[in-house]
Amino acid sequence: MDIVQSTAHGVALARTATGRAGIGRVGFVGIYWPSLWFPPTQATPPPAAGATQAGSGAVVDLSAGTAALSGREIAAFLQPGFADPSQQRTVMEMGRLIDQGEIAVASNESGAEKEERLRQIHQLLKSLVPSAPDGEFEDSGEIALLRTADPKTGYEAAAEVFGSAPPGSATQGIGDWFERAINGAKDAVRVLSYTIMKARAGDIGRSGLGPLLEALQGRSSSVRVHLIGHSFGARLVAFALSGISAPAQSPVASLLLLQGAFSHWSFSHAKDNPFGSPGALNAFADRVHGPLVATFSVFDWAVGVWYPKASFLARQDVEAKAAGRWGGMGADGYQAVNPSEDRVMSAEHDTDYGFAPGTFYRVNAAGVINNVEGEPFSGAHSDIRKRPVAGLAVDAAAAHDFSSRSH
Repeated sequence: MDIVQSTAHGVALARTATGRAGIGRVGFVGIYWPSLWFPPTQATPPPAAGATQAGSGAVVDLSAGTAALSGREIAAFLQPGFADPSQQRTVMEMGRLIDQGEIAVASNESGAEKEERLRQIHQLLKSLVPSAPDGEFEDSGEIALLRTADPKTGYEAAAEVFGSAPPGSATQGIGDWFERAINGAKDAVRVLSYTIMKARAGDIGRSGLGPLLEALQGRSSSVRVHLIGHSFGARLVAFALSGISAPAQSPVASLLLLQGAFSHWSFSHAKDNPFGSPGALNAFADRVHGPLVATFSVFDWAVGVWYPKASFLARQDVEAKAAGRWGGMGADGYQAVNPSEDRVMSAEHDTDYGFAPGTFYRVNAAGVINNVEGEPFSGAHSDIRKRPVAGLAVDAAAAHDFSSRSH
């Protein structure tokens, strides 16, 4: 989680934890990590329930709003997220080529010349794609777009999926396919930005936070750590478990993933995982000596609507099934895990959820995490600064059990 979120949440957590049995003195540590911001867009918001217009049964014509941005605007937002000067130059050059491509839409260039423009953009984009460690493939469906050998087809498909294609352009000529593809290039850069965020979150968790927690355990075995992460920060704290060498070396007493923006198969066993292999974190759940809790909400459009769309482009599923294959934690919680139980978030902050150590909990938070006002793209994704959310965290923290751990 980021430092601002930690500070805002800390007050509510401290108040809620005061006097709670099983919780001693409470301190707060925020993790500031190198995220990567994409500029805000005027998206077309979906209806609250997710996919159809209320009462009409018609499918909503969703748009992420990416087409309205210029390449220069996108590059200006992303450039500060790269420390390497050569990568900064790559980002700015990519933005410049996208803007040149928009100018060329109405030109007399041949189809081959326009395809060459796309190839140049795509070469720059591919050079920025992070490599994923082995075992994390279930969380990287979007790689099919970012590493495609056919950017013309891939970018046109991206424009369709993200709603950036000009109206009626699918039946028009060369100039129109190029306009679709250039808009799709902007969507591809959006996909790149969250792919990098996901990768960095995993890297910082695995190589940074995990070893730090193990060192903390070595210095003070009485300290109990309660990991709380939101969005990509949820991926960071979850992957910290893979950086702890053994359960006995772990001080982690609870894990709370708030609207996690990473694969809901990450902790899964192989049996019910559509990828046929255990999730990347399957072997590390025992680093948590308490409950593993994940919230989800139908009002979280960032994870429930937009997160899986890039992965649809892998074309390994029909669209109706892709949301399940490529879905995120914040859409429906842990999948294919055992033991697991379902809960519903209460509007009260002092609810006893009956959490038990070693159990995965999917918490339907739609009754609390539901404010979509002013957030046409992400919906209620960040609507977490609420007392009931703090209550959930405190109840999870009180349920740890270190009695069976060897020292």
